[in-house]
Amino acid sequence: MTIRRIVPNVHAGSKEAIAASRDFYGLLGFEEVMTLFSGGNPQTPEGWVMTMASPANPTAQISFFTEEPTAPVVSDLSVEVEDVDAVYAQVVASGAEVVREIRDEEWGVRRFFVRDPGGRVVNVLSHRA
Repeated sequence: MTIRRIVPNVHAGSKEAIAASRDFYGLLGFEEVMTLFSGGNPQTPEGWVMTMASPANPTAQISFFTEEPTAPVVSDLSVEVEDVDAVYAQVVASGAEVVREIRDEEWGVRRFFVRDPGGRVVNVLSHRA
């Protein structure tokens, strides 16, 4: 099983909090690399997720969420894996609590949510080819 990256997810709560986080983490050297907008329309001012990354190490990332429109909760972290279907099968077989079933998202990922033993919700995903 190959892990490609791990990203902490911060529930920012509002578009203003996301903007403040973008400004602050920009001071630390992060750059905005992705924003997903409500309804997929970049003209909509309220992006619901914004990811920042290190220009020198693009897998060093942090994401900020106002909501999670296709899941019941904002996850605590995201783990990108090579084969999300294989990981999903292992998680289900283990008896771990699946918070959100596996499915394809319109923004090009396949993912599911699972609760870890400490109660944190993990978004496990792969980018579709």
